[in-house]
Amino acid sequence: MSAKKRPATKAKKAAGVVQAKPAKAKKKGRAVPAAVLDQLVARATEARERAYAPYSKYHVGAALATKDGRVYAGCNVENSSFGASICAERNAVVQMIAGGDRQIEAVAVVTGDEGASPCGICRQVLAEFADDDVPVVMVGLGAEGGEAGRVVRLGDLLPLAFRLATDGL
Repeated sequence: MSAKKRPATKAKKAAGVVQAKPAKAKKKGRAVPAAVLDQLVARATEARERAYAPYSKYHVGAALATKDGRVYAGCNVENSSFGASICAERNAVVQMIAGGDRQIEAVAVVTGDEGASPCGICRQVLAEFADDDVPVVMVGLGAEGGEAGRVVRLGDLLPLAFRLATDGL
C-alpha cells in the first residue's frame, strides 16, 4: 500500500513515533522538521514498492533530504550474483550524487518488518556524505500493531566511522 493510500490515523501515528531527536541522546540531534521526516518516510515507502527482491523477498525503500530541500529515493535491487545487488540507502546516495548534491541532512529507511537499520556498508556510505548528527528514521510497516518507527543519529549507528583526511583534495 502506498503512503498516499495509508489511512490518516496510521500516518499520524507514524508521525507521532518519528521525532527529530532521540529522547536521551548524549549530543543534541540535528533539528529537522517533522514534516520533512514524514515526507522522507512517504518517499521511502513509495520507493520500497518498486524494490526488486526476488531472492530475499525483503523489500527496502530509502529517501534522503539535502540541505536545499531536494529529496532522493532508492530501493534495493537484487541480482542473482549477490555481490552485484545494491541496498536502498546506497541507491538513494547514488541518485543524490547524480543529481549534483553532496550533503545529506536526513535519511529515512522503510522495511516490511519492525524497522531495520541500514547495513554496515550503507552506514559507511551515508557517513561519507553526512555528519554524525544527521537523523536516520527507521520505519517498519510490518510491526505488530501496525507501523512502527524510531529516529537515531547516524553517529549512533556508526560511532567510529572511517573518514579519510581530505585536506588539500
